[in-house]
Order: sequence, then structure tokens, then C-alpha cells
Amino acid sequence: MIRTHALTKRFGSLTAVDSIDLEVRPGDIYGFLGANGSGKTTTVRMLLGLVMATSGRIELLDRPVPAAAGRVLDQVGALVEGPAAYGHLSGRANLSLLDASGGRRARGSRTDRADRVAAALDQVGLGGVGRRPVKAYSLGMRQRLGLAAALLRRPRLLVLDEPTNGLDPQGIREIRDLLLQLHAGGTTIFLSSHLLAEVEQLCTRVGVLDRGRLVVQAPLAELQAPTGRTLVRTPDATAALALLDGRVEHRDGDTLLVRGADPAALNALLVGNGVRVRELGPERRSLEQAVLELTGPSTDRVEPR
Repeated sequence: MIRTHALTKRFGSLTAVDSIDLEVRPGDIYGFLGANGSGKTTTVRMLLGLVMATSGRIELLDRPVPAAAGRVLDQVGALVEGPAAYGHLSGRANLSLLDASGGRRARGSRTDRADRVAAALDQVGLGGVGRRPVKAYSLGMRQRLGLAAALLRRPRLLVLDEPTNGLDPQGIREIRDLLLQLHAGGTTIFLSSHLLAEVEQLCTRVGVLDRGRLVVQAPLAELQAPTGRTLVRTPDATAALALLDGRVEHRDGDTLLVRGADPAALNALLVGNGVRVRELGPERRSLEQAVLELTGPSTDRVEPR
């Protein structure tokens, strides 16, 4: 669905995107992660033909971009850097104009087009907004409208840049559920975000960008594989610590992190020696831990001289 080879973008002496090879497969929910300034939005804009690459190749839906953009982009829904809209018009009027200006997927009767607009608004929770002008929308409502625009033509590929920006927790959950429904219906999703918790709950594969370089691209489950250590929660932590004789790497209250232990054998050893076990299982890295191990310090930091 998305493939790049040595994709690079320079702005003068600054290399914003440095020779990256993306691969987004049909059926993926692909999380594209990176700190602010890592090059995520520049990459997304190149994928959509909004910014020309300095060098490298891009394919969307097995066709080259920007050369075949006209034949490809009407099958791609996108929300990049916040939605654009005419502030004096309603959301429904904005979507109607957008649909009328679209490519081959905008065909149909006026009733068909009105039904498409109504369905897209309903999907994102704006079906009852009426004639209120977009200039009176909250940031979260504008974000929903942008997502409705991306969904208008039932895209095969959905490219989203921070789609939950400005939404409250309930709104974030609603958008997450919507994306999962779209994915279940066959839509491939490319999600650029810095919200690790959202990516962790949604995505099947992950790419991490750090200062313009793609430092990892792998299934989420692979990044969260067991570390080879075991977490134990016990009210008898002091007794367990003595019993395990140097194998405990870290203690935090009643929780112990045990090096290189088989969970079943460890449980048998503890229980056999009278140590009560409340919880025991293999330690897995969180997505946050994996990303922090792969990337450098934040680009927002300013160190004292």
C-alpha cells in the first residue's frame, strides 16, 4: 500500500528525512512514531504529493507518486496538519463542496452525494451539528470534520497525521473504535502520532523515526517481546529476596524483577518455600520503553551552556 526507497528531503543544509524505506502492507494499521521535529509530517506530505522529495522513490497502491497521483489519491483518505475548511460554511456544506470537486469516486446523483456526506458525518459523531458554521467549531469538532473528509470516498488507504489532536478522552476512544471498525472492513491505515498509548492499542506494525532516520520497522508484538526477566508481586518480598540470592535485579515495594527466570519454575520455588505469590509473569517492554531505547534525547531540550 505504501512503499518508499531511500526517500530523502532536504531543506537547504537541513536533512529532514534521511533515506528511509517504508513498507506498509495491505491490512496493516501502521503506527509511524517520532518526536516533534523527527520528520514525520514531512514524510506524510511527501507520500501525498504535497511536498516534493529531494531524492528517492514513493509508491502508493503500487503506483509511483507524484507521477500517478491523479489515479491514486482518490482512493486515499488523508488528514494532515489539521483540517482545512471554509469557516463561514457548515461542516455539511464543506464536505459537499469537497465531494463535488473529487475524482471518479465523486460520481453519482445529488442524492448519492448527500448520502455520502451524511454517512461520513455520522461516522465521526457530527451527524447532529446542523448548520453551525465551522468557525464556531471547537478544535475537536474540526478534527472530526477533517476525519470525515478523509472518509468521504471510502478509501482503501487512510493516511492520518495526529488524528486525535484536540479531542477529549471520550473522543479519542470513539475515533479509536472507528479506526478499528474501518480496519475490520478492509481499510489499511497509516497513523502518524506521538501518542504511544494510542498506537499501542491500535497498531499492528510500527516504524520509528528519529532525526529523519527510520531506526526500526517491525511488528508491534516483536517490539514488545518478553525481556527474559520475570515480574513477581508478593507480600513476602523480603523473604523472596533472600531466597532468590542475587537473582533479583530490582525491588519496588512488593514487586520484584527477577533475572533469567522460568516463570513456572520460579513460582514452584517460591510457593514451595512458603512465599505467597499474588502475581507472576514474564516482563514485556512497553512501546514507550522500546522507543526510548531506539531514539536519542528530545529535540525540544535546550541544555545550559
